[in-house]
Amino acid sequence: MEPLRKGRYLARLAASAEDLRAAQRLRWLCFVARDGLAGDAAPLDADPLDADCRHVLITDAAGRLVCCFRFLMLPGGRDIERSYSAQFYDLAALESFDAPMVEVGRFCVHPSAGDPDIIRLAWAALTRIVDDGGMQMLFGCSSFGGIEPAVHADAFAMLQQRHLAPRRWWPRIKAPHVFRLARALRPGPLDAKRALAAMPPLLRSYLAMGGWVSDHAVVDPVLRTMHVFTGIEIGTIPPARQRLLRATAG
Repeated sequence: MEPLRKGRYLARLAASAEDLRAAQRLRWLCFVARDGLAGDAAPLDADPLDADCRHVLITDAAGRLVCCFRFLMLPGGRDIERSYSAQFYDLAALESFDAPMVEVGRFCVHPSAGDPDIIRLAWAALTRIVDDGGMQMLFGCSSFGGIEPAVHADAFAMLQQRHLAPRRWWPRIKAPHVFRLARALRPGPLDAKRALAAMPPLLRSYLAMGGWVSDHAVVDPVLRTMHVFTGIEIGTIPPARQRLLRATAG
């Protein structure tokens, strides 16, 4: 992926060990410290999969890292067990997906950076990655902060009602601690506006393009998050949305 600029932001691939450490520091701030402060000596969020992934950094005009994510390209579903997601979900159904796939993970935005152009640029970078590699499926884990299901009830109810995975790709339970989204359903109409507002920005973007999720959330007591498996087949993205993404990526 060539460097990509939008307004005051630049997206590029990590090119050094220092770049990777900067991404790991931001991940620690977002996933462990949450709204705390992290200086240059802050702890790192790192795991063995970092070595197999490429890492995208988004910096502002001052060179400050405001967003990062990593991605892992797979030749097809037969390699799905190499993914981060496969640690938490039974993805046997996806083993029959016979086309290149890319897993996106550890997506995070600095707590003080709320400019929507950051998410737009991240999707532009993802579009470049998908097109350059001929990827036919995009997948990963979408994380909700905190491990109390009641906090996410509106969002989980909406996912259960409207956005479950197609049966042919159905992710099954593997992790020891899960919350079935159906348990969040309540009598009465769904407040869609409130439900969408409670979802992570990246997940909202997935859903707007026709993305889908698992029927359960995995409880991660280490990162103190709950996450749902999220996927989208590139060929099913509406043509108008594809044109918009490619225009931004161009």
